[in-house]
Amino acid sequence: MRLVLIGDGQSPHLLKWARALHGEVELWAVSSRGFLPEFEALVPAERHLALGTRPDFEGGNAALLLQLPRLARWLKTVQPDWLHAHYLSSHGTLAWAAMRFFGVRTGLVSSAWGSDILVAPERSRALRWLTRRVLKASRLCTSDSRHMAERMQALGAGEVMLLPFGLEALPPLPLDKDDALFFTNRGLEPIYAPQRVIALFAAIAAEWPQARLVVANDGSLRPALEAQVKALGLDKRVQFTGRLDAATQAQCYGRARWYVSLPESDAVSVSVLEAMAHGCIPLLSNLPANNELVTSGRNGRIVGADGLSRSVLQALLAMGPQIARENRAWVAENALFGPAVQRFLARLRELQAGVP
Repeated sequence: MRLVLIGDGQSPHLLKWARALHGEVELWAVSSRGFLPEFEALVPAERHLALGTRPDFEGGNAALLLQLPRLARWLKTVQPDWLHAHYLSSHGTLAWAAMRFFGVRTGLVSSAWGSDILVAPERSRALRWLTRRVLKASRLCTSDSRHMAERMQALGAGEVMLLPFGLEALPPLPLDKDDALFFTNRGLEPIYAPQRVIALFAAIAAEWPQARLVVANDGSLRPALEAQVKALGLDKRVQFTGRLDAATQAQCYGRARWYVSLPESDAVSVSVLEAMAHGCIPLLSNLPANNELVTSGRNGRIVGADGLSRSVLQALLAMGPQIARENRAWVAENALFGPAVQRFLARLRELQAGVP
């Protein structure tokens, strides 16, 4: 099976797909930008096409669309069985347009990442129209949550496979957690609402003098967040680390008893799955995808407008070891990436063979 990934080759998420597909298919790749160095070992240079643009993943990518003739010529040479688009507003549109207007003959598969379905179609009629075209042209779509799958079908998708963008391997369960340590690592950008994390921690810290927060990752809001922390008098209790490598991040998950993620819009987050696998107690915003992962008060907490009281935290803390075991077991059964990709490949082979 000859499969072309089309996405952002500088994203670790596309690299993760390439690792999972390596050795399973004849793998080729198109990137709207360039490629991470690790791609070389997975996809030979002669099977790369870097378009060298700087896409805005919310849409309006004129520079990317100008690469259509070049992309179409390359795809006609490759003659793939499947063109697998990641993020519909940009790469899905590019793949659909190459097929619709330039005569590229291939099967289209579309993997939604979250805001391309939950946010972008609501921004404009043009983006909604394009999203519908991509979904309707796709033989198979993947979604990491039931909620997003339903939205995709409402927009015109046919077959949607639930495919968690989960862990590549299950980490060992940490035995020595710091009960007063909170960890967050979503991007410091408006869509992830990190200021809500700071505000929630400030309320917790007022009742719990030992509580501390580690803020990993980076983004445009970091200066404002650091100022917010200073104004609250929490600079000794909140640490900003910037982006962490995988090993250091795993150590943070391992030490922290609590994991906090309060975005305004989200599908199932791989960061939340990682935290659950490392035995953290998740504190999440009230979103449909988060409610698929957490039953509030049993294996974590869905945070409402009233925040969290110390008594609620103490009740969860008393169940900490049990929550850690159960969340890790759930991830092992439901959210490992390798088995999910195998189901995905099996379905592609069925579709090639004409199995309905």
